[in-house]
Amino acid sequence: MSSFVFQPSPFVPFRDKAEIERCRAIPKEKLAEHPNPDFKIRIVKDADVPWLFVTDIFQRIYQACRNNEKVVMILPNPAPAYKHVARLINACGVDCRNLYAFAMDEYADENGNIAPEDWPFGFTCAMLNNFYYQIDEHLRPPRKNFVGFNNKNLHDYDKMIADLGHADICYSGPGWTGHLAFIEPDAPEFDAELEEWKQMGSRIVTLSPFTLAQNSLHGCFGKSGDLSAVPPKAATIGPAQVVHAKARRDNHAISVHGTSTSWQRLTTRLVLHGPVTPRIPETILQILKTDVYVSETIAQNIEPDWDKGY
Repeated sequence: MSSFVFQPSPFVPFRDKAEIERCRAIPKEKLAEHPNPDFKIRIVKDADVPWLFVTDIFQRIYQACRNNEKVVMILPNPAPAYKHVARLINACGVDCRNLYAFAMDEYADENGNIAPEDWPFGFTCAMLNNFYYQIDEHLRPPRKNFVGFNNKNLHDYDKMIADLGHADICYSGPGWTGHLAFIEPDAPEFDAELEEWKQMGSRIVTLSPFTLAQNSLHGCFGKSGDLSAVPPKAATIGPAQVVHAKARRDNHAISVHGTSTSWQRLTTRLVLHGPVTPRIPETILQILKTDVYVSETIAQNIEPDWDKGY
């Protein structure tokens, strides 16, 4: 068999071929093994991933109500799942007065102006409409307890979380680039070596072209590859907010409309077993106390499927 050797495109954020090949070859049965005992990886059925997420959020809110303690959450944007959390809250009559929720990111325009909270494609809008306003009015926390990025609070966002004692839980899941929230590996705003990078906080960032492509496949943007529909920048938490959180929970379960096709399969292996580097932002979780849930589809071995095509 003839060989054909090439380097990854300069556009690819992480380009270490030896590490990529090593991670690509990790089989499903080895995927959950990791030397850090606090970095716990579990492979679960695809259908269980969203319910495990819902259960975790609900039990934290329930315990906070029961113990009359505050619970501070940094939330991503799997919008439909939040409705199920709200249904459980309403069914069980859970008083959410001690709940504080922060959106981990929000879109911004080319000048860094953050999308308003009523923009229907925004993450804050989704968090409010699919979570906050789904909770029965008498059980909701004060509106000010649900916080998203805006032009006024951008520079105070980190302090708002820190003043509450930092996040009790930071939920996440890797993007195509390995980003956590919108902490992009190729964003000039996060260009730093690891130790400095770990201390960086919230800011406006330039989104990776790969993130634009990924999000153009989202249902809210028409799931049609419309690159022009996705804003070019975003506000995001920084690595410091992830590091300071008391606990972290990471989900790996994105495939293309429920098929076996997924851009996340290699990214997951790099995130869970690659070198800890700002070039794969989610690798920071490897050195922190983190619970990771990987769907069986994402855990599948990476191998050619000549009958598949796109």
